[in-house]
Amino acid sequence: MSANDPFRLLARAIDQCGALVSGVRPEQAGLPTPCTEWDVRALVNHTVYDLQTFTAGLTGAERGPTDADLIGNDWSAAYRAASDALLAAWRQRGIDGTLKTRVGEFPATWAVGQHTADLAVHGWDIATATRQSTDLDPEVGRLALDWAHENLKPQFRGAAFGPEVEVPENAAVYDRLAGFFGREPF
Repeated sequence: MSANDPFRLLARAIDQCGALVSGVRPEQAGLPTPCTEWDVRALVNHTVYDLQTFTAGLTGAERGPTDADLIGNDWSAAYRAASDALLAAWRQRGIDGTLKTRVGEFPATWAVGQHTADLAVHGWDIATATRQSTDLDPEVGRLALDWAHENLKPQFRGAAFGPEVEVPENAAVYDRLAGFFGREPF
């Protein structure tokens, strides 16, 4: 993967989140997460759903139901299959042009940023809930935070992304990212 690969940071966000999913122990499935509506299992399932939904947006496929069990007993395999499909769809589609989403039409680069930010935040959520290290890829975190500052407007916040939580500017990038997405990082 070259430094000029437009999907380089998305691939790193995918790998980072995948490592965190793999680090979840079975007894942690029911733990609460920073996403207050979801325990760890539901959050991992939601993250796989996001990956599948992002892929559907690129390929024109129908979105799946939000309440389906997508991870079964092998969370890592389900995550890897969904993330591999997303990267393959991006590589086939390319970075040029625009994409139509439920909230409008955006440059494809916007969607890459959205996907990276989603995985960075949900990776942090999984790490926090399962007491894994939150010392995560700072370049991915900076891209996610920059994307969020530019694009996560109040009308797009909801259950998954609550009101911004104040975090000092000198805090670690993932703490600032978590706060911007409505999580309590400390």
